[in-house]
Amino acid sequence: MSNEDLNNNEEINTSGFDAITETFEKIYPEQKEPLHYRPIICYELGGEDPLDAVSVYRGNGYYHFVTYGFSELYEKESKNKDYSGFGFELTFKLKMNEKQINNTKDDDAKDNEIKTAVKFLQQLAKYSFESGAVFNLYEYIWTKQKEGIDNEQKSKITGFITIPDEAGEINTPNGKVIFVELLGATDAELNAIYDKKITVKDLAQKIGTDITDYNRESLL
Repeated sequence: MSNEDLNNNEEINTSGFDAITETFEKIYPEQKEPLHYRPIICYELGGEDPLDAVSVYRGNGYYHFVTYGFSELYEKESKNKDYSGFGFELTFKLKMNEKQINNTKDDDAKDNEIKTAVKFLQQLAKYSFESGAVFNLYEYIWTKQKEGIDNEQKSKITGFITIPDEAGEINTPNGKVIFVELLGATDAELNAIYDKKITVKDLAQKIGTDITDYNRESLL
């Protein structure tokens, strides 16, 4: 057998990737094939999207997004033995009622909304990859944009705060990974955080849910 044959038969180490999937299959045990979005051209080959993938699980009236790519999905490459890659993956819960989820007439609208969420997750990843920035818990992400983050840009939700996801923190063969959840916040709420009139933790408590509702009115 030639060396080329041996290389072709080598299995790719997907232990980091699999650890994320296994974590979310524990939360959603009946969903072995969630919606799964991969870039057409991978980042290493010149594609614009740094994340290898984003999976979307169906919760009770919401979609639960999880990224693959901030952490090391395959072989260990970073020198930090404690954490995998950047040490986190992003998640996001988007509210949709069961009528919206199950109504096939709204498939295009649902598909566009999901793809818009996947797009902003990729945009955050690009910022992180290019700047080295890490998204920690209880921070805010705000570009001072006035347009909503929804597909039609009509929502009052214009940015995010970060909170712990129910998936928590896991140990993978490549190190620890913390699941950092994005929670949508309005321009007024983000301004209040910026002006130190309220903390991220206090705003999260005031919102009272970890599910982002694009129809939510500002609380401040």
